[in-house]
Amino acid sequence: MTSTAILAYIPSPAQGVWHVGPLALRAYALFIIIGIVVSVVWGDRRWVARGGTKGTVLDVAVWAVPFGLLGGRLYHVATDWKTYFGPGGSPIEALYVWNGGLGIWGAVFLGGVGAWIACRRRGIPLPAFGDAVGPPILLAQAIGRIGNYFNQELYGRATTQPWGLEIYERIDANGRLDPLNGVSTGFVEKVVHPTFLYELLWSLAIVVLLVLIDRKYTIGHGRLFALYVAGYCVGRFWVELMRDDFATKIAGIRINTFTSAIIFVLAVAYFVIATKGREDPATLKSKDDEDNSASAGAIDQESGDSTDAVVDADTTDEAPAPASDKKVEEEGSTRG
Repeated sequence: MTSTAILAYIPSPAQGVWHVGPLALRAYALFIIIGIVVSVVWGDRRWVARGGTKGTVLDVAVWAVPFGLLGGRLYHVATDWKTYFGPGGSPIEALYVWNGGLGIWGAVFLGGVGAWIACRRRGIPLPAFGDAVGPPILLAQAIGRIGNYFNQELYGRATTQPWGLEIYERIDANGRLDPLNGVSTGFVEKVVHPTFLYELLWSLAIVVLLVLIDRKYTIGHGRLFALYVAGYCVGRFWVELMRDDFATKIAGIRINTFTSAIIFVLAVAYFVIATKGREDPATLKSKDDEDNSASAGAIDQESGDSTDAVVDADTTDEAPAPASDKKVEEEGSTRG
């Protein structure tokens, strides 16, 4: 018996999709939703702690999440276009978001555009907002990687390490091979590096580091968000070097490797040149919140003016009688 035969490899889930009547419950979508909810709740707490208005993160997410999902899918399709538009490809499947395939770079870019629109509408600075939601977004990315585990995707090269991941053969109800939507037959096709797990653990480590830096230093103006981007890029660059699944390449190098390197340089440059220190908490209040405060102040002022008028009227009623009236009273008293 070889040494590799006794290693306890990590098993993959038997399936990633469960059908309840006509409804398909997908683990991939579930973990993305969980990640979004966690990032909104935690992000809102961080935003309020910095001086922002409660509920702002949810309002911004209404814009950022749809933009992010669209951007993530566009990036995936653009960098893997042969799968959909090459020989034997199916262009309509480019719209099948539920089948997996969301590029993080496209999600962050277009998600940022959506957040910028929402921040302008509320009158708050986007860089400061990014500092608040940076760690929660990275935590959401880590949670989303669990969905890749259920999909048996984003894994690396073959390995004999004891933490290697078993990839099972999956078939559909008709017995046809279906790695994404099928159910495992128990046959192990290969054992690979669980690069999605490496990225998940790296992301969690960067989340902890960002929180510690944010507590110890007065960092703001988008610089913490830049550290999130730079930190993630380092891990993603390393992970991409370990993968050997199909991907669009430039000069023999995976396009995501180039993207990670370029965005890392841009993030570090922003961190260096951006304004030091942290924003005045007063500048983080939403425009709606300021308008409400102004309206409340105006109402208080009007109430104060009305009270003053009543007081003045009461004072007038209690004023001393005119001198002529006093003279009549004195003369009446003398005559009596």
